[in-house]
Amino acid sequence: MSEHTLDARRLLCPMPVIRTQNRVNELQTGDTLIVTCTDPGVLNDIPAWCRINGHKVLNTIQQDDEIIIEVQVC
Repeated sequence: MSEHTLDARRLLCPMPVIRTQNRVNELQTGDTLIVTCTDPGVLNDIPAWCRINGHKVLNTIQQDDEIIIEVQVC
């Protein structure tokens, strides 16, 4: 298991979800992906994408204008 990062700042819907999906497809089961975004839509979009695709949101943090979502690949 390893941790990876994705910078999706300044991208608008649906690009953060598409970039998350593309990156997750490169990872192994059990890996985590830390996605940093500025589009508030990701608060709903990435968790919904995870539910549909069988992955887990481990943590969501809002700091200033950034949203950090930790996704576990399942």
